[in-house]
Amino acid sequence: MIIGSLIGTYVAITPFLFYLYEYVPNTQVWETFLFTYDSNLWGDANLSMWILTGKAVPFVLLLIWFFTNRNWWYHALIVPIVMYAFQIVGLIYNDIANVDELDWLYMIPLMAIIIPSIYLIRAKMFNKINDADKSMQELEEEFMMKPKGVWSRIKQYF
Repeated sequence: MIIGSLIGTYVAITPFLFYLYEYVPNTQVWETFLFTYDSNLWGDANLSMWILTGKAVPFVLLLIWFFTNRNWWYHALIVPIVMYAFQIVGLIYNDIANVDELDWLYMIPLMAIIIPSIYLIRAKMFNKINDADKSMQELEEEFMMKPKGVWSRIKQYF
């Protein structure tokens, strides 16, 4: 109940989290009592944080969706999660101008594994529909993974 409340609260405040960049000054160097950020290539810390929040908020929402989804197709969410992760890492560590241009090249091997596996699960489901008198809802429930907690949900992937 506590974890569900925290997740619901986070989802409810995502519009506020997206607009956090408004509190960042329009200067190249942003100094706080915790850190100093220098937006070398962007030239404006506000612009850099706008791009970061535009990628971090959907990234966290996709992670929540992935870990709370019980449908058979939830592995397809790994592709946009990895895409946003590459973009965030590229933005933070490299401070490159073309942060969205070549990340798809790194995603091709991942998509080469995930897309066929999703297709095989779907094909297996439709074979079982043809062999037995089960409804689509019963098959989805059969393929659904039901771990007991967050840690067991993470362990089932490794």
